[in-house]
Amino acid sequence: MTDQTPLLDNMCAKKSRIGMSRNLPPLNALRAFDAAGRHQSFSRAADELSVSHSAISRHVRGLEARLGVQLFRDLPRGVELTLVGQSYLASILPALDMIAEATDDLAVVPKGRVTVNSEPLFAERFIIPRLAAFQKAYPEIEVRLESSPQIADVERYEADIAIRFAHTGKLDVPSDLLSCALIYPHSSPDLMNDIREPKDLLKLPMLRDRSNNIWQQWYAAAGVKAGVLPKGGWRLKSPLAYEAALNGLGAYMGSSECVSYDSGLGRLVRCFDVGIRDGAFYLVYGSRGVRRKAVRQFRAWLLDETKIFRDAEAQV
Repeated sequence: MTDQTPLLDNMCAKKSRIGMSRNLPPLNALRAFDAAGRHQSFSRAADELSVSHSAISRHVRGLEARLGVQLFRDLPRGVELTLVGQSYLASILPALDMIAEATDDLAVVPKGRVTVNSEPLFAERFIIPRLAAFQKAYPEIEVRLESSPQIADVERYEADIAIRFAHTGKLDVPSDLLSCALIYPHSSPDLMNDIREPKDLLKLPMLRDRSNNIWQQWYAAAGVKAGVLPKGGWRLKSPLAYEAALNGLGAYMGSSECVSYDSGLGRLVRCFDVGIRDGAFYLVYGSRGVRRKAVRQFRAWLLDETKIFRDAEAQV
């Protein structure tokens, strides 16, 4: 006769777990705490969850009362997590991510809002001209595009993903390379009538959107003697410099992906096939990865749209 004690013990343990109730706070309270903790702000948490400031405060204070601890301390302007609050948030975030991901994966078609924070020029000249095609292919996904020169904090969900330019090296945050396209001088076709060789571009105003000596670097690569080069150029914010070039106000030094749409329409032409490297565009996401199905779909689409620029320049 075999000893059935281990089997009986295992069955008893399973029954014990089945009958055991979990000590779980209300989900709405956890969502409010999660958002407020990531943003260190009740107001921004309220904006994220589309509820009132008072609702966030009520949920958080109720959670504190239930747990018997102080999760936030009040500041003259806003709130900040206590050490206990920081520890609790770090502990529950993976679980909340897993619940959200499992729920999201039940959907057959990816849907929901994707917030994308981008460099202004890349947003205006690369994403927006192509966005209608994405929306047609994935009508259940709402893309909220924001542009700013400062990177959004994807760890706090200020954006789902962010697009940033790095002059040198790889970013020290989780990211994908979008494009390391070379930059070339471009102008409107009307300005190219008397331009035969690189030094002829000295006849045109040199539009630039960067603080370095990008034009001097290009002229050196094109073999123009340094002694004849003027200093600097007309520096404008990226979208303004680009718009000035479109309107025939000078030659603009820009990368292939950002001018690709207007080049395809014939509004800008590449002055010469001499290009130089000055950095790369990256798709930035948080340390927890790209978890939601809608965000993964947008990421895959953007990587596909930029593939031509990675492939072409990798051979240079």
